[in-house]
This record gives sequence, C-alpha cells and structure tokens, in this order.
Amino acid sequence: MLNLAIPAWDIVLRTAAIYAVILIGLRLAGKREMGQMTVFDLVVLLLIANAVQNAMVGPDTSLLGGVLAALVLFILNAVLARLQLRWPRLQRVVEGSPTVLILHGEMQAGNMRREGVDEATLKAALREHGLADETGVEMAILETDGSISVVPDSAQTHHIRHPVKYLKR
Repeated sequence: MLNLAIPAWDIVLRTAAIYAVILIGLRLAGKREMGQMTVFDLVVLLLIANAVQNAMVGPDTSLLGGVLAALVLFILNAVLARLQLRWPRLQRVVEGSPTVLILHGEMQAGNMRREGVDEATLKAALREHGLADETGVEMAILETDGSISVVPDSAQTHHIRHPVKYLKR
C-alpha cells in the first residue's frame, strides 16, 4: 500500500508532463468552451481524467503513488499561479485575454468566429443583461473565464442619476 512500484521521480515527471498536456489542451479548447460547459464536455473531462491516471503513475497503484501525483499537481498549479502574478505575459499565454465581441453596437464577426461564439449565444447574453439587441451596447467582451460582460451604451441608458453627497466625519 505504501511501497512504490516505480521510482518517485518517475511519477513526478509523468505527472508534470500530463499536467502540461492537459493545460495546453484546455487552453486550445478556448474560453467559450470552459465558460459554457455542456454535459458532453463534462463527460470528456471525466474520461480524460481516467485516461491520464495510468500515464501519471504507470503501473503503480499504491496509495503513496496517488498521493505523490496529487501533490505534484497541487504544487505545479501553485507555482504556475505565482509565476503568472510575477509575469503578466505568462498569464496571457496560459489564460488568454478578453475578446471584444461587440463594439459601438456592431458585432465583431471575426472575433466571434475565432472564439466560437455564435450570434444566438451573444444575443442571449445581451438579454441576460437586459438589452434587446446589440444597438444598445457600447461593448460586449468575452472574458477569459468564458463569461460575457456587457457595457451598455451610455446614450441609450435612461437611468436617473442622483448627486452623491460626501459626509464629513
């Protein structure tokens, strides 16, 4: 149960390689895929997890081998998170950058196509933000987490603005 069938360094290297491959694969899947995960996406993720388990620990089925693989994943994830804070360019490579989908009321077809966002999905996001169509939108952005942020056109919003009073203490 606690004896490794293969050397610990082998499990560490295998796990690091699988981490890199899965990270790259998920990054290539795109922002929209991660933000709008379907049942089929969940099935694929579960099957990938099962498929790569043997690649990480090889013939080792010991408790220690599994714990070692899990520790390596946690450590790699923590190191990558800290490196992203230190080097913003690495963060853009790993997580991507936001993409403008609507600008000044006009859909950006090239950006939508590149990100795999169709018009129906974008219009649904606009309705979720209380807008009937893209003409009332200054900007809509596909965020790195797959969500769509919408900035209404200030000329089209009819909010009553109340003056802000500052209180002295």
